[in-house]
Amino acid sequence: MSRLCYSLAAAALAATAAVILLVATMVVLAPRPAAAKPEFAAKTGFPCGKCHVSKTGGGTLKPYGLAFKANGFEVPKKKR
Repeated sequence: MSRLCYSLAAAALAATAAVILLVATMVVLAPRPAAAKPEFAAKTGFPCGKCHVSKTGGGTLKPYGLAFKANGFEVPKKKR
């Protein structure tokens, strides 16, 4: 093999490595949908469906969940 062939092979290998690194970086840094936090259910004693539209948690919040979030993730105090 000539030096030109080795140079082309090295360039192709470097380009492949760069593409793999780019794709791996994109996968790691890609935004993901928010997930439910089971520690909130454990902390409050409420099921996930108390705050979330989905009974399994995650996704859209109900009005109670929005109040919980706005209150610094503390159970809103009942008005007397």
